[in-house]
Amino acid sequence: MKTTTLLFLFFTAISVLAQDKFFTNSGTVNFEASVPLFEEVKAVNRQVSILLEPKSSTFICTVAIKDFRFKLDLMQEHFNENYMESDRYPKAVFKGKIQKFDLKDIDEIEKKYEIKGKLYLRGKAKEIVVNAFIKKVDNGIQIISDFPILVSDFNIKIPGAIASKISQTANTELTGIIRTEEMLLTLK
Repeated sequence: MKTTTLLFLFFTAISVLAQDKFFTNSGTVNFEASVPLFEEVKAVNRQVSILLEPKSSTFICTVAIKDFRFKLDLMQEHFNENYMESDRYPKAVFKGKIQKFDLKDIDEIEKKYEIKGKLYLRGKAKEIVVNAFIKKVDNGIQIISDFPILVSDFNIKIPGAIASKISQTANTELTGIIRTEEMLLTLK
């Protein structure tokens, strides 16, 4: 009887904790490192994990590098093998705290927040501050964030022959609608 009661309390506590977190595995990251007059260097990843824990204002975004899709297969191959070395460094992770965040302030009007944290990419970590626009939508909370990534910050080597054809800054946009587990169940 004690074991059953303990298990019941344990699973109840987990479900209560899970409701305090918003998440998705279907966020989107677009990036572009194009230079005018040259081939477009642009990709999208639609399988991005985003987690928001409102009580601590913790924000975590995880991106599998191989899930970026390019217009040209050869560009995708070079991106994974030569520049990002995705077999060696399979993920990029951003972990941060949303400044002055309170879930009670989130409504249908978009608000701008700063997120201070670390971006982990290619085995390097870099402290960054990004702006995020957050608002309530019908099926959760929408987050949109734009931030530049300097290739030199993460030792991404671009061969001299094509260095002038690729920007030294990758402009990156994150978008996602995050929900609690309870919200996900009501949508089904």
